[in-house]
Amino acid sequence: MFEFYEFYKVFLALYREHREYFYDWCEIASIYGSPSDCIWAGGRVEISDEEPELVLKLLQDYGISVRLTFSNSLLAENHLSDRRCNKLCEMYADSGKQTGVKDISNGIIVHSELLLDYLRNRYPQFYFVSSTTKVITEFDKFVEELNREEFSYVVADFRLNKALDKLQNLTCRQKDKVEFLINECCYIGCRDRKECYEEVSRKNLAITKGDADYRCSAPGGDEGYKFSKAMAGPAFISIEDIQNVYMPMGFSNFKIEGRGLGSAMILEFLLYYMTKPEYQLRVREEMYLDSMLDLF
Repeated sequence: MFEFYEFYKVFLALYREHREYFYDWCEIASIYGSPSDCIWAGGRVEISDEEPELVLKLLQDYGISVRLTFSNSLLAENHLSDRRCNKLCEMYADSGKQTGVKDISNGIIVHSELLLDYLRNRYPQFYFVSSTTKVITEFDKFVEELNREEFSYVVADFRLNKALDKLQNLTCRQKDKVEFLINECCYIGCRDRKECYEEVSRKNLAITKGDADYRCSAPGGDEGYKFSKAMAGPAFISIEDIQNVYMPMGFSNFKIEGRGLGSAMILEFLLYYMTKPEYQLRVREEMYLDSMLDLF
């Protein structure tokens, strides 16, 4: 939401003005991210100088929940007093507004138990989301995470996406808390995912680990993100899967990854997952022809 503020200014206006372009069963519940230089941030290192006040106002205007991505896994007690992160929480904590039929509250995606306890005590206005950076791949432990009262949502590790025989046996309350990461591109057999996330946490804390950057050793790890590669992966959740498998089973929360991938790639995700086929070219043209956007 910070990294692609200018993009969403255009897209959300189009989404509101031409709702007929988009699937009526699909709504934007939240947009997530964190500004640059937030030491609590994790998952990705984001580059954005956009004013948090402007980002907040944009999402408030559209009745969309903000989710601050504070999923750093290596925080210590001394990090909790960080002025920038606390100021951001103060700004976003009381910004929920009444929008006719429902209250829009803001959330925080969190990994660290230390940070979770701190935030719950100091900023109880937020709801909390358990981060996929925990890399919970055992289904029983995933269920334990779903049963924690602290969390309103739990983002599943993508390797649990197709455990349908187990997913279908969850209770309705548990299903309501599951959020699937639907377009992950990583190698499904990767054993270094936790280490990869920890390296991002070190970077956000400005802690170095040796002289060289972390390099993924998984097959295809040096290729970067490709949507076509994600689509071919065994954990990919297609739009047909959402409509014909997951929704009938009682699941309704789906997360699109995209931080650091560029606006052009974000647009492709939104075209595929949200836009009716007959309107995809029209939406693409509207976005590409906007002179304020740099999509490459």
